[in-house]
Amino acid sequence: MVSNSQWLELTCPAKLNLLLHITGRREDGYHNLQTLFQLLDFGDSLAIKLRQDYKVNLLNPIPGVAYSDNLIIKAIRAFQRNSNLEAGCDIKLNKVLPMGGGIGGGSSNAATALIIYNHLLGKPLDTEQLAEVGLSLGADVPVFIKGHSAWAEGVGEKLKPVTLPSKWFVVIHPGEHISTAAIFNHPDLTRNTPIITIRTALAEGGHNDCEVIVRSLYPEVDLALKWLNQFAPSMLTGTGACVFASFDSKAEAESVLTQIPSSNWNGFIGKSANVSITHRELSQL
Repeated sequence: MVSNSQWLELTCPAKLNLLLHITGRREDGYHNLQTLFQLLDFGDSLAIKLRQDYKVNLLNPIPGVAYSDNLIIKAIRAFQRNSNLEAGCDIKLNKVLPMGGGIGGGSSNAATALIIYNHLLGKPLDTEQLAEVGLSLGADVPVFIKGHSAWAEGVGEKLKPVTLPSKWFVVIHPGEHISTAAIFNHPDLTRNTPIITIRTALAEGGHNDCEVIVRSLYPEVDLALKWLNQFAPSMLTGTGACVFASFDSKAEAESVLTQIPSSNWNGFIGKSANVSITHRELSQL
């Protein structure tokens, strides 16, 4: 058990989109989609400790990201508005996931901040309420709050937990920073992929509708996919820039990672997880 006067630190896991089908555009400008979220046992770490005053203090801000724009700060403020609780806190983030990579780093940070803050305050919000707060911050946040690899529809918020095979993933960030809004607003983006069932997705897989656009606009992403395809079928995650491939063993994944050809590329390996490492860590307290 953690006292609310102590630091509580949890992992903020990465996610991959094992497929991303865009099935239509909504009147509000957002897109309806179908996707398969795979959580990984790899990510940032976030620690929070309550304060005696009302200050929300981020001890190590991300360079180039204003305090008010940081999703962690937005998450704490959104929690306070929805719970009528305004306890101050200190926050420490150890950032290892690349920004703008399509692996949910910022969303995972926000979700983990909500989970920790809620826990330290005695859990005034249940999981569904917490997920609703998370959705106000971004479509990817609820999957991290619910803490299970999932099939998702709507804008990504309609989640059904799934059990996926155990794999080791090589994830490569080819040094590009991609605007999600720019990709989703691109005139050539496919927006009419036929709707499929979960059973079909699990049995046959799928594709990423954003990949063709991203590859045409960002040559380094195209090169990274071509290189990784030498070892296993590879795909873009989200709107990128990260690309990934799966392997049956850690040794295979490590062997591929050591061969990355470009000094501008960064990569990591992550083991698949059906239950989020965040939730597993919290249950052990």
